[in-house]
Amino acid sequence: MSDCIFCKIARRDIPSEIAYEDDEILAFKDIQPLAPVHLVIIPKIHLRNLNDVTSEHEQLLGHLFGVIPRLAKEFGVAETGYRVVTNNGTDGGQVVGHLHVHLLGGQALNAAIG
Repeated sequence: MSDCIFCKIARRDIPSEIAYEDDEILAFKDIQPLAPVHLVIIPKIHLRNLNDVTSEHEQLLGHLFGVIPRLAKEFGVAETGYRVVTNNGTDGGQVVGHLHVHLLGGQALNAAIG
C-alpha cells in the first residue's frame, strides 16, 4: 500500500532505526517509545490488522512471533520480562493501519502502558 507509513519504512522510503530484518518481517525502534525498549515488529506485506489475517498468513505470523524472544534477548529484556501488544482497529487503539506488534520492556510496566 503506497501511502502506509509502515510500508514506506519497509521500503526504506522513510528512515528508521532498524533492529531486525529478514525477507518477511521488519523490526524497528518506535519513534515515541513508551518504555526504554520499544520495538515495532511488522510483516513486510500489508495487512491492515488482525482481521485481514487468513490461514495463508499462519507461517508468517508464527515466524514474526518466533523472532520476538530473540529480540527480547538481544535488547536485554528476556530475563526481566517484556510486554507484547497488538492493537486492533480504532477502538482497540490501533493508530497505524498496518498490522504490527509492540515489544516493550526495560522497566516495570503497569497497566497504563500498552
